[in-house]
Amino acid sequence: MWAEFKHTLRRMRWQIVGWAFGTAFYGILMINIYPSMVDASDIIDEYISMFPEAMLAFFENIYVIGTAMGYIDVYFFSYMHLIIGILAISAAVGLLVGDEEKGLLDLVMAQPISRTSLFFGRFFALAAALTIILFVDWLSWAVPAESVSFELNWLQLLLPFISLLAVLLLFASIALLLSLLLPSARLAGMLSAALLVGNFLLQGLSNLNETLQPLMKYLPLNYYQGGTAVEGLNGSWLLGLIIAALIITTAAWILFLRRDIRVAGERSWRLPLFKMPS
Repeated sequence: MWAEFKHTLRRMRWQIVGWAFGTAFYGILMINIYPSMVDASDIIDEYISMFPEAMLAFFENIYVIGTAMGYIDVYFFSYMHLIIGILAISAAVGLLVGDEEKGLLDLVMAQPISRTSLFFGRFFALAAALTIILFVDWLSWAVPAESVSFELNWLQLLLPFISLLAVLLLFASIALLLSLLLPSARLAGMLSAALLVGNFLLQGLSNLNETLQPLMKYLPLNYYQGGTAVEGLNGSWLLGLIIAALIITTAAWILFLRRDIRVAGERSWRLPLFKMPS
């Protein structure tokens, strides 16, 4: 498993570098703009008051954007789970099925390695890759925080990244499971991305339509704290996200153990409706 872990992490090295550099550069840019935002808080409040209600529904802390908590939530954590979620989902659907469709997985399985070692070696590598990216992002906010009078310490800044990591791992596990259930990796990727974006949209719409509120308790992003976690992590929410990710990952592992590995190409639905007449 350790060898597969290192191999997968090595394969993802340029993705890690690219995503870490891009998101960290954005973080450094945003935290250095913070003093200007504080100085212009009166103007910004007036500007925000002109925004349509439908837009404000997706940024719950926009009215406290002049505070460190509101600022980091609105400008980073309100949508970073969507941005880095692209990497989490695309990497997860390609962990196993991606190689299978390229005709590589059967060659790997011909080596003296168990399916369990292969599965968890690759999944832990993906988790490590996401952790590295978020660690670099955390540094991009924590290191310059004191110099720009950002009123949060290193530990407070770390807490939202823990909540973000839990959400990313959950959607990565969903994408991995769907890749083993659906005919192709690209279909699994599209559906997983649709679930993530759909959850985000419903979360915002629920702030406009109270009839959607009861549905929110069944959706993962309801338990994503974002920037509000600087005031303290909700242990129950975090544990729930982690347990859900573990359950889904376990289901994906069981499916992989029972899977017939193809030589290459995508699967079909194998439904009678789509059968060609002989």
